[in-house]
Amino acid sequence: MKLPARAALAALLAAAIALPAVAQAPAGAEVDYDAVYRIKDEGLQRSQVMDTASYLTDVYGPRLTGSPQIKAAAEWTVRKLAEWSIGNPHLETWGTFGRGFVNERFSAQVLTPQPWSVIGVPKAWTPGTNGPVTADVVYAPIESDKDFETWKGKLEGKIVLPVPAREAKASFDPLARRFSATELSEIERIDPAERERRRYNRAQFQFMVKRLEFLTSEGVAAILEPGRGDGGTLFVQSGGAFNPKAPPNPSGYSYPVNVAPQVVVALEHYGRMVRTLQKNVPVTMELNVRNTMTDDEPGFNILAELPGTDKADEIVMLGAHFDSWHGATGATDNAAGSAVMLEAMRILKATGLTMRRTVRLALWSGEEQGLLGSRAYVKQTFADRETMALKPAHARFAAYFNVDNGTGAIRGVYLQGNEGVAPIFAAWMKPFENLGMTTLTLQNTTGTDHLSFDAVGLPGFQFIQDPMEYETRTHHSNMDSYERLQAGDMMKNAVIVASFVYHTANRDELLPRKPLPKPQPPARTRPVQTTAQ
Repeated sequence: MKLPARAALAALLAAAIALPAVAQAPAGAEVDYDAVYRIKDEGLQRSQVMDTASYLTDVYGPRLTGSPQIKAAAEWTVRKLAEWSIGNPHLETWGTFGRGFVNERFSAQVLTPQPWSVIGVPKAWTPGTNGPVTADVVYAPIESDKDFETWKGKLEGKIVLPVPAREAKASFDPLARRFSATELSEIERIDPAERERRRYNRAQFQFMVKRLEFLTSEGVAAILEPGRGDGGTLFVQSGGAFNPKAPPNPSGYSYPVNVAPQVVVALEHYGRMVRTLQKNVPVTMELNVRNTMTDDEPGFNILAELPGTDKADEIVMLGAHFDSWHGATGATDNAAGSAVMLEAMRILKATGLTMRRTVRLALWSGEEQGLLGSRAYVKQTFADRETMALKPAHARFAAYFNVDNGTGAIRGVYLQGNEGVAPIFAAWMKPFENLGMTTLTLQNTTGTDHLSFDAVGLPGFQFIQDPMEYETRTHHSNMDSYERLQAGDMMKNAVIVASFVYHTANRDELLPRKPLPKPQPPARTRPVQTTAQ
């Protein structure tokens, strides 16, 4: 396992246990330093987080929702929770997800003018080639409606490159980074949701779908696209509908059911083919893609509990999404978060700390397709966001804590506009200032499962994490493997989560809440392909 050396571990533990002077905390925000010491000691001296992460990635990854791999990973997780004596670990079905997808074989070899192998990953929920196919490669950039007429009737049986080639620029900035003090200060003022809104361009996505439908109707052998990223790293998600029986997505981010085979290839390899064709030198390729799909696969979440004492009917939840994309093994997105939450539960159990409220773990599926698992659970258990009809459990809910921003160290908490919790969390952060946790921001962050709780007026929080290589190398990429995980950060994160959950479970009152939101129309699910190509 990729664990720090003994000396580094000793230094980390010494720094972690060097507690700050006790400050006057507001009522309900007192810190139990004895519990914090025990949590740090267990989580930093006897951590199992990296072993858990290795099973979720190396043995069972990737974990695409609906696939056999996610089911096997979930069954292993239930067994591990039972081994740790954590109560009632089980899978809970939330409905029909749609099609399962597995890529069983992929190879791409340019044959002429010179033989060479192509790096690529097939898109999820797209068909294979029904065996090896040898065909001419055609560069047919389609950037506007007029280009459809240009290429109509010319692409049947061809392997098509329909996206303009782009330049691979030199990387002068490091791929990995931690937040500086200045950046953390800016997070307190800048709305992170604005970054998320800029990522999605509805018109661009809809044109991409129109181009896909055109190429499919023309009978192309396959479609190749250049991946975002360079240096052999490419980012790949889906290219076909995961649930053909679902109604059209109201946001407009919907894929057609019947599509041609699609492969995302390395930027440099795409560029080489384009430049060769622009010289009027023919390129031929042998492509072999074997994908299998199954119908009506169930969606499920993984649940387990540590029972409370005198407030056992009140619930504190911690969770992360369990599913991943298929290009690698889903390490930083989101075996990291799942392993951290599992480790937090193990720590709380192993320390024998008493908790007044019941602590419930949930690991979600279908997050990558629009928070499907957590939304279904919240609707079934707490409230319907469309009508705001509340269930009794809504009034007995304390908080939900989420980790889903990669492997980087926790630096603070996004408060989702909940000003009432700020002084409480500020006090609970004090024991972790020497681990770099210093920042609270009222701003929202989007795109992950805490939103399902926030949408119905329940306190739901995502932790601020160092970006590391998340957007530059690992997020939804073919490089999202175990090697990209940072053991020290994962250990610290599990300790912080365990402490926040422990203190939430033991304060006299539930955490403060924002006013109930108004009923909302059907959710506009975020797109499953975040970069329209």
